[in-house]
Amino acid sequence: MNVLNNKLLLASPLIAMLVLTVFVLTLYPSATMKPVSMPVAIVNLDEGAALPNGSELKAGEQLAGQMKQASEADAGGEPSPVKWVSLESAELAKSGLDNREYYAALIIPADFSAKQVSLRSPEPSQPELEVLVNQGMNATAAGMITGTVNGMIGQMNGAIGAGLVQELEAGGVMLKPSQAAIVAAPIKAQIVNVNETGPSAARGNAPISLFQPIWMASIAAAAIGTLAAGKAGRTVASRSGNLTNKLMQAGVGAVAAVLSGYLVTWLADRFLELGVPSVADMGLFISLAIFAFYLMISAVLSWTGIRGIVLFVLLLFFGAPLLSLPPEFMNGFYRDFVHAWLPMRFMVDGLRELFFFGDGFEWNASTAALVWIGTGGLIVLLLSALKPERASSVTEKTTAAG
Repeated sequence: MNVLNNKLLLASPLIAMLVLTVFVLTLYPSATMKPVSMPVAIVNLDEGAALPNGSELKAGEQLAGQMKQASEADAGGEPSPVKWVSLESAELAKSGLDNREYYAALIIPADFSAKQVSLRSPEPSQPELEVLVNQGMNATAAGMITGTVNGMIGQMNGAIGAGLVQELEAGGVMLKPSQAAIVAAPIKAQIVNVNETGPSAARGNAPISLFQPIWMASIAAAAIGTLAAGKAGRTVASRSGNLTNKLMQAGVGAVAAVLSGYLVTWLADRFLELGVPSVADMGLFISLAIFAFYLMISAVLSWTGIRGIVLFVLLLFFGAPLLSLPPEFMNGFYRDFVHAWLPMRFMVDGLRELFFFGDGFEWNASTAALVWIGTGGLIVLLLSALKPERASSVTEKTTAAG
């Protein structure tokens, strides 16, 4: 037989090109990431102060305006990487950080203007800003926000320092060495990481690190369950018998999910040393995630056959790069039509809350989404017991019954 008569061999160049294209597309979000409109809270508590000439200085209000203008200028006509959100109190900002609403918060203290006025005196007091960086929300975003805020404050320092030097020189004021050092960098930023990732959580990437083994375990369990249920279904002559098989398939999946969930949690804590805050809570959440994914994958395979597993393998390759990035780093298509529909992102979000935000297992957006995914998967799985049977399957059942 001529090897060129083999259609699969002739199609291999096209298959290779298709595989290459798929894998390049999975790299696109990471290669082209560009932060846009990352929400950062700004709280202006400055009470203002009187200048020697009798006018009032509102340095906090000026700084807030300058920070917003600086971000717009840096954008060069494109969407700004930072979206400033004005809040009335530091408590609101901290609450927003804990609720994962902001990547950072800039707090201007009440004595900001008063200390700016003191820069013109022989005994200056350096104004300070507090920058709270929400490290647990995303390690990549935390580093980017820290650099961005430092850069903006550096620009502000240059402009304010130059103005102060001109003002003092015009008044014939001789600067002391200590005074000159402060005038050179008038504003000091105190950066504090909140919801810290800690040294043991894979530098904030522990939720992403656990995604792949959890997803692959779900695929493997669902594939085995589908093959076993399909084999058993060939010997069942009634739809009620098929329905019973599907229920048993779901029940076995629940047992596998609980065992796998607590095993991967124990391994993450003892073997990988990821600093699991609560083995009980995390084991329960991961068990829920595996069971939800098991039901979803089983539901699809019950209608498509084992060939449908390709879809979930592709989701693995497309999902992994996206799950490590904040949504604000992605272009519109990947953010709205790929990332938004990834079922595993709810698991990663839930793991972030457990690892870094002090939340135990509770009913929240991540838990609710996984419950709905599992419920939908169970319904579709059970409905597959009612699908029309092929003639060959009916013949096999009749033969087995006889």
